Amino acid sequence: GWPLSVFLTPDKKPFYAGTYFPPTGRFGRPGFKELLQLISDQYQRAPEKIADVASKIAAGLKPRATAPGELGEEAVHTCFHQLQQAFDDKYGGFGIAPKFPTPHNLMFLLRYHRWTKAPAALEMATATLDAMANGGIYDHLGYGFCRYSTDRKWLIPHFEKMLYDNALLAIAYTEGWQVTGRQRYMTVAREILDYCQRVLAGPGGSFLSAEDADSEGVEGKFYAWEAGEIMEILGREQGQLFCEAYNISEKGNFEGKNIPNLIDTDLTQVANYHNIEPELFKSMLESSRQKLFAVREERVHPHKDDKVLTAWNALMISALALAARTFGEEEYLLRAKAAYAFIEDNLTESGRLLVRWRQGEAKYRAYIDDYAYLLWACNELYATTWDLSWLARARELAAHMLALFWDEEGGFYFYGSDGEELISKPKEIYDGAMPSGNSVAARELMRLARLTGDTELQEVAEKIIRAFASQVLHYPAGHTHLLQALLLALVPGREAVVVGELDHPEIRQLLQEVQRSFLPEVSVLAAADPQELAHVAPFTAGIKSTLGTQVYLCQNNACGLPETDIARIRTQLLQS
Repeated sequence: GWPLSVFLTPDKKPFYAGTYFPPTGRFGRPGFKELLQLISDQYQRAPEKIADVASKIAAGLKPRATAPGELGEEAVHTCFHQLQQAFDDKYGGFGIAPKFPTPHNLMFLLRYHRWTKAPAALEMATATLDAMANGGIYDHLGYGFCRYSTDRKWLIPHFEKMLYDNALLAIAYTEGWQVTGRQRYMTVAREILDYCQRVLAGPGGSFLSAEDADSEGVEGKFYAWEAGEIMEILGREQGQLFCEAYNISEKGNFEGKNIPNLIDTDLTQVANYHNIEPELFKSMLESSRQKLFAVREERVHPHKDDKVLTAWNALMISALALAARTFGEEEYLLRAKAAYAFIEDNLTESGRLLVRWRQGEAKYRAYIDDYAYLLWACNELYATTWDLSWLARARELAAHMLALFWDEEGGFYFYGSDGEELISKPKEIYDGAMPSGNSVAARELMRLARLTGDTELQEVAEKIIRAFASQVLHYPAGHTHLLQALLLALVPGREAVVVGELDHPEIRQLLQEVQRSFLPEVSVLAAADPQELAHVAPFTAGIKSTLGTQVYLCQNNACGLPETDIARIRTQLLQS
């Protein structure tokens, strides 16, 4: 990264700043030594002028107050149309190049489709999921996604692999499977999680931050192949089939070598051309993949960034918890719980979250992102386990968030009130490579409010949305995660409270169907003991314990009489 040189007055106000200065002057630009002398002379000659400049800079750095406004359906529809205008009809994704995955855009489109039934929303999401999984941005041998594509086709990536990208993409592909049932999306989601466990697993159940793009000083060297290499490893027949399927050529597609990809490849068509049963052909390719992967493992690996970051691990916990309940995979749940335990044990000090852990040392007070992402993780873990302790943790996190970061004018500050005093207290709302802390907080507080009946949390979430209305209206497509929170506020929610024997066959089947399905507007509370449930969700206090199992259908935390007709309950909860 570039250096930053900032010169301050004794009262810590900046008056001059720059990035890189050469040691000595050249090309009409002062060197660093000359700059130091110039600034020193100016400070000695005209300190009052320096103080005036510093005051103006400090005033300019303070965020401009914006009046709260209202966001409604129009903002959501405008966001959809902006994504539609930016959509690449040929190769999926948004814009031309470079292309970033931005999974929260896809998550928004899936929710917009559920709300409006607009076919184009689902088509954009699935076309992008398909194109990314087929492209060179996806590692077809070792799995996991690289950070972004340098070209329009998703062919040549910047080869760095980030934990946060892969966690968010695992969520997007899992939700894609929930909506469409396409086997490919389940496969990719599982492969992403397998990659993270195999390569990025850190101490004590944690996850490391990233893999570098280069090895032996060359970007992409670890991932690129010569056609001759592949033929030598696989043999002539298997090698030719693999090269045809994965677009491998003598010429290459990356600096004379090849990045395996499935762009414009129809595997069934290739199999039919060679008179091979499609399923047999897939198993042959899998055998070839394993052989090439084993050879690649002998290469010098890219360096790993071995920091354990709270926010990124929280995203991974959410991805694992969602996949655990969607695919019925207990191992994912165990990994999610282990990662959460690592954060509790190693990244918490006197109840205060910290940002990062490395080689036994935890540092820096956590930011709003860390708290918001961990709240997301708690909500997902509850939805996977029906264990009320996760709701209790979520409520505790929400209380800490409000105490440390909340601005009564609306929105969360990035830094906590117990942090260093800064000239400017920033609030972030733009959903860039990752969703902003405010966006995630708004959505997760909305979810938690519906589960617990806490109207104050609902009001906080709505106040966040109103506080940033002017920024969102300026460019809705830059705020797709916040608009997911708005959709929760706009779409009538459906709730169910299940009390009693959760292992009853019909009830267990119903709960599993809910867990596998894409139901962002549905909230389900399930507990064996109604008293324990009332402790975290007081609106259920009127529910009494009886023999057997009771199911209550609710709306806006007002519940009717217990339902006994499982078919009717299923229809009410799972309706599209």
